[in-house]
Amino acid sequence: MATERSTGVGLSAALVLVLAATVIPPLTGWDVHARDTGADVFPPLHGYVQAKLGPGTIPALVLALLGWRHARALADCLPWRRLLVTSYAAGLGWLLSLAYVDGAAGISRVLGNHYEYLRTARQVTSVHTLLQVYVDRIPEGSAGQWPVHVAGHPPGTLLFFVLLDRIGLGGDYAAGLVVTVLAATTALAVMVTLRLLGGEAVARRAAPFLVLGPAAVFMAVSADALMGAVVAWGLAALAAGATAASRGRMVAWSTLAGLLLGYACLMSYGLPLVGLLAVAVLVLARSWRPLPVAAVLALAVVLAFAAGGFRLWEAYPVLADRYWAGIAAVRPASYWMWGNLAALVISAGPVLGAGLANLRRTTDRLVLWLAGSAVAAVLLADASRMSKAEVERIWLPFVPWLLLTTALLPERWRRPALALQLVTALLVQHLLYTSW
Repeated sequence: MATERSTGVGLSAALVLVLAATVIPPLTGWDVHARDTGADVFPPLHGYVQAKLGPGTIPALVLALLGWRHARALADCLPWRRLLVTSYAAGLGWLLSLAYVDGAAGISRVLGNHYEYLRTARQVTSVHTLLQVYVDRIPEGSAGQWPVHVAGHPPGTLLFFVLLDRIGLGGDYAAGLVVTVLAATTALAVMVTLRLLGGEAVARRAAPFLVLGPAAVFMAVSADALMGAVVAWGLAALAAGATAASRGRMVAWSTLAGLLLGYACLMSYGLPLVGLLAVAVLVLARSWRPLPVAAVLALAVVLAFAAGGFRLWEAYPVLADRYWAGIAAVRPASYWMWGNLAALVISAGPVLGAGLANLRRTTDRLVLWLAGSAVAAVLLADASRMSKAEVERIWLPFVPWLLLTTALLPERWRRPALALQLVTALLVQHLLYTSW
């Protein structure tokens, strides 16, 4: 009963938090600057009210119904490899159907925006020159200043889109489709990590919530979801290295982990916080053997960029200056310190509150360490005040690890909780313009 009670309290707290973050600004006339322009804004999201139906509506409803009826049984009973294939197919279908509520524009619109990476990627003629001038073009008013998202991130993400453009996938729709296909692998990487660490039962219980939920609204075509996939596979490789039976396999997997996690740090200034999750993986595996290899390779990636002209440690202070020269300066911390958490609840789904309420009393070390590390990373990011608003996408790399707490839900809560997640996703996609 204690678990039932704490689950209900956690869910109620999450819903109250979202309600407060949504209604207090308009009721009090408090302009929290969720967006710089536009009417009918919908804090705490970077979006506004826009009810709609579209080509993806029926497929999304069908997938939601099928998921609600069968996901739990399939997650419990399917052989492992078939479960991974089924999870990927369902997850990709869920992302695409929600995106297609806006038609083909649901795939192409975001990356085609002038704030995003693609337009800049198409203009890059020399990677060496790009790295040499990258920091100089971050400040507001600098010659050839970068668009907002390019300036706000290290060059790793931009270079991914440069690569897409070079291989003929640089169109708005093609690039959006590539990002969506890769983002849908995130749940698989998390499940693989859990199984490597001896947590197949946890992976099966959490699978429906990792695959089907409102985070899909923000994952489709979001560059932050791409970052989340890189992080998730980096941690999976680290788990493989930590549990490898031979030294050769340990070194190979640890090398891959270091390269992926090091590159992730060059995709977003906030992703060094993933180091907390990496430590959790090693603690759970009871092996520190991969640490020297992975750490050296991650550092090598950062230093390789530095040799090319982009020094992460020099860029961050310049980015901070531009950040505080923009809309962040007028976004009140008195709202966003908790409004960010409400946006996270919308993105991850209200069931996050129910899961987190059981985290402090769980005896499951795997969930405690991984989800607890993700909680710590989010709280540190929030306290930095470098993520005021828009965290429904910015914190996507941490969402699947937070959702591991759904494995702690009482048995009779699993199906209603999944229904709540599905309904939340459908409402967010059909009632709001989310910008992502």
